[in-house]
Amino acid sequence: MPSDAYKLFAKAIQQRKQVICLHDGYVRALCPIILGHTDGQEVALAYQFAGESSRGLPPGAWRCLQLARTSNIELHDGRWYAGSSHQQAQKCVDVVDLDVNPASPYKPRRPLTAPRRPPRKRSAAGSPPPAPSRRKR
Repeated sequence: MPSDAYKLFAKAIQQRKQVICLHDGYVRALCPIILGHTDGQEVALAYQFAGESSRGLPPGAWRCLQLARTSNIELHDGRWYAGSSHQQAQKCVDVVDLDVNPASPYKPRRPLTAPRRPPRKRSAAGSPPPAPSRRKR
């Protein structure tokens, strides 16, 4: 069964939400890109765009996070960051469950679907309801 951290990272990928969390005691602001497992451990490949790091933080950095070492996870609305350099294949996640990239070369086990919109209400005759009228005051 997936951990709470895994579920939150999956939700962040599906809804393109930023993640603010603690990882190894450092505050990190990141966008998770790939989620899955390596050697039986839950892991995420994420683009860290702000926060702290044991090695300092260059302007944007790819991070491989073991989710068991991640806590205080919060999802936030905001700009989605994914970096601009994708020249090497990732080696963080062996078994990919989710990938934010719809054309993922990693064959994720769970396809990423677009958020569903609620269905439009229809009248009894099956046609869409009339547009709301604008009343003059």
